[in-house]
Amino acid sequence: MDDSPQFPRTLWIAAALSAALAVAAGAFGAHGAASAKAAEWLRTGSVYQLTHAIAVLAIARQFPRSAALLIVGGAIFALTLYAMAVGAPRWLGAVTPIGGTLMIAGWLSLGWAVLRRN
Repeated sequence: MDDSPQFPRTLWIAAALSAALAVAAGAFGAHGAASAKAAEWLRTGSVYQLTHAIAVLAIARQFPRSAALLIVGGAIFALTLYAMAVGAPRWLGAVTPIGGTLMIAGWLSLGWAVLRRN
Protein backbone atom coordinates (compact mmCIF):
# COMPACT_ATOMS: atom_id res chain seq x y z
CA MET A 1 0.00 0.00 0.00
CA ASP A 2 1.01 3.55 -0.64
CA ASP A 3 1.91 5.88 2.25
CA SER A 4 1.60 9.03 0.13
CA PRO A 5 -0.68 11.89 1.25
CA GLN A 6 -3.10 10.82 -1.50
CA PHE A 7 -3.75 7.46 0.15
CA PRO A 8 -5.15 8.89 3.42
CA ARG A 9 -7.24 11.35 1.36
CA THR A 10 -8.72 8.41 -0.54
CA LEU A 11 -9.40 6.66 2.75
CA TRP A 12 -11.15 9.75 4.12
CA ILE A 13 -13.37 9.95 1.04
CA ALA A 14 -14.14 6.22 1.29
CA ALA A 15 -14.91 6.60 5.00
CA ALA A 16 -17.24 9.55 4.39
CA LEU A 17 -19.13 7.64 1.71
CA SER A 18 -19.20 4.55 3.92
CA ALA A 19 -20.65 6.54 6.82
CA ALA A 20 -23.31 8.07 4.56
CA LEU A 21 -24.30 4.62 3.29
CA ALA A 22 -24.43 3.30 6.86
CA VAL A 23 -26.81 6.06 7.93
CA ALA A 24 -29.01 5.45 4.88
CA ALA A 25 -29.07 1.70 5.50
CA GLY A 26 -29.91 2.22 9.15
CA ALA A 27 -32.75 4.56 8.26
CA PHE A 28 -34.08 2.13 5.67
CA GLY A 29 -33.91 -0.65 8.24
CA ALA A 30 -35.86 1.41 10.73
CA HIS A 31 -38.53 2.65 8.32
CA GLY A 32 -38.72 0.54 5.17
CA ALA A 33 -37.42 -2.98 5.70
CA ALA A 34 -39.68 -5.71 4.40
CA SER A 35 -39.21 -8.00 7.41
CA ALA A 36 -37.81 -8.12 10.91
CA LYS A 37 -34.83 -10.16 9.65
CA ALA A 38 -34.11 -7.59 6.92
CA ALA A 39 -34.29 -4.79 9.51
CA GLU A 40 -31.87 -6.71 11.73
CA TRP A 41 -29.38 -7.18 8.88
CA LEU A 42 -29.60 -3.49 7.97
CA ARG A 43 -29.14 -2.42 11.59
CA THR A 44 -26.17 -4.75 12.15
CA GLY A 45 -24.46 -3.71 8.92
CA SER A 46 -25.09 -0.06 9.64
CA VAL A 47 -23.61 -0.18 13.15
CA TYR A 48 -20.46 -1.97 12.03
CA GLN A 49 -19.99 0.13 8.90
CA LEU A 50 -20.50 3.45 10.68
CA THR A 51 -18.24 2.49 13.58
CA HIS A 52 -15.44 1.48 11.25
CA ALA A 53 -15.87 4.53 8.99
CA ILE A 54 -15.38 6.77 12.03
CA ALA A 55 -12.33 4.76 13.08
CA VAL A 56 -10.86 5.16 9.61
CA LEU A 57 -11.34 8.93 9.79
CA ALA A 58 -9.43 8.93 13.08
CA ILE A 59 -6.46 6.80 11.99
CA ALA A 60 -6.10 7.20 8.21
CA ARG A 61 -3.21 9.66 8.27
CA GLN A 62 -0.99 7.83 10.76
CA PHE A 63 -2.02 4.23 10.06
CA PRO A 64 -3.21 3.96 6.44
CA ARG A 65 -2.71 0.19 6.18
CA SER A 66 -4.83 -0.47 9.23
CA ALA A 67 -7.42 2.02 7.99
CA ALA A 68 -7.58 0.27 4.61
CA LEU A 69 -8.26 -3.08 6.28
CA LEU A 70 -11.01 -1.51 8.39
CA ILE A 71 -12.76 0.24 5.49
CA VAL A 72 -12.63 -2.77 3.17
CA GLY A 73 -13.67 -5.16 5.92
CA GLY A 74 -16.52 -2.92 7.00
CA ALA A 75 -17.73 -2.59 3.42
CA ILE A 76 -17.70 -6.32 2.73
CA PHE A 77 -19.39 -7.09 6.04
CA ALA A 78 -22.11 -4.47 5.69
CA LEU A 79 -22.76 -4.71 1.96
CA THR A 80 -23.37 -8.46 2.10
CA LEU A 81 -25.91 -7.90 4.88
CA TYR A 82 -27.55 -5.03 3.00
CA ALA A 83 -27.77 -7.14 -0.14
CA MET A 84 -29.48 -9.99 1.70
CA ALA A 85 -31.87 -7.50 3.32
CA VAL A 86 -33.11 -6.41 -0.11
CA GLY A 87 -33.47 -9.93 -1.48
CA ALA A 88 -30.04 -11.15 -2.60
CA PRO A 89 -29.33 -14.85 -2.11
CA ARG A 90 -28.67 -15.89 1.48
CA TRP A 91 -25.41 -17.62 0.50
CA LEU A 92 -23.92 -14.12 0.68
CA GLY A 93 -24.02 -14.67 4.43
CA ALA A 94 -21.01 -16.95 3.89
CA VAL A 95 -19.06 -13.95 2.55
CA THR A 96 -19.91 -11.69 5.50
CA PRO A 97 -17.27 -13.25 7.83
CA ILE A 98 -14.55 -12.28 5.35
CA GLY A 99 -15.39 -8.66 6.12
CA GLY A 100 -15.37 -9.40 9.83
CA THR A 101 -11.99 -11.05 9.54
CA LEU A 102 -10.59 -8.02 7.71
CA MET A 103 -11.96 -5.71 10.41
CA ILE A 104 -10.29 -7.82 13.10
CA ALA A 105 -7.06 -7.76 11.07
CA GLY A 106 -7.31 -3.97 10.84
CA TRP A 107 -7.61 -3.61 14.60
CA LEU A 108 -4.75 -6.04 15.21
CA SER A 109 -2.67 -4.22 12.60
CA LEU A 110 -3.34 -0.93 14.38
CA GLY A 111 -2.32 -2.40 17.73
CA TRP A 112 0.85 -3.87 16.24
CA ALA A 113 1.75 -0.59 14.52
CA VAL A 114 1.31 1.37 17.76
CA LEU A 115 3.30 -1.22 19.69
CA ARG A 116 6.20 -0.98 17.23
CA ARG A 117 6.39 2.82 17.42
CA ASN A 118 8.92 4.40 19.79
